[in-house]
Amino acid sequence: MEFLPEDIANYVGSHTSAESDLLKKIGRDTHANILKPRMLSGHVQGRFLAMISHFLKPKNILEVGTYTGYSAFCLAEGLAEGGKLTTIDINEELESRVRAYFQQAGLSEKIDYYIGNAMKIIPTLTQEFDLVFIDADKENYSTYYDLIFDKVKVGGVILADNVLWSGKVTNPKPDKDTRAIVEFNAKVNSDSRVENLLLPLRDGIMMMRKISG
Repeated sequence: MEFLPEDIANYVGSHTSAESDLLKKIGRDTHANILKPRMLSGHVQGRFLAMISHFLKPKNILEVGTYTGYSAFCLAEGLAEGGKLTTIDINEELESRVRAYFQQAGLSEKIDYYIGNAMKIIPTLTQEFDLVFIDADKENYSTYYDLIFDKVKVGGVILADNVLWSGKVTNPKPDKDTRAIVEFNAKVNSDSRVENLLLPLRDGIMMMRKISG
């Protein structure tokens, strides 16, 4: 997942605005107590998500894949006054921990947190989203993209994480998840309704701006 040499990665981190104390706590707790802590967005990627949100000042944000809530906090930083972040995760075992973080940050009123299958929940959402972050099961990235596309306003931004998949996207014999990511990247790249940029940030972020319906 980490493509930069360690010294360069450390330099990048040391020249990026610091995390809040709560984000540091979520990072420590996740690495100490939760399986697969590498799923956490982390410092540099988190600051990227926050900056995009600040640029857009979104009224409505959708996140597919909450995990321990780190990225949700970052995305929520730029919410417009009265704005809402909707975040969906299938792991009910993390729910009480994540809700406690939201409560601690005073964000419970700004975040709608759903536990369940995103493919069933997304079609029930009626908001028009300014910003979407997809960071869930890789096999269904293309499905999530199709489900959310008409719910994103023209000019809105869609971000998808892990699109380099630890560099395996160039493997001539990809496994199931890698193949799904490769197909998703190709799908986006050929979609004339968006402008897209694949950023080599951490494990790769596909950034899309919707230019037509």
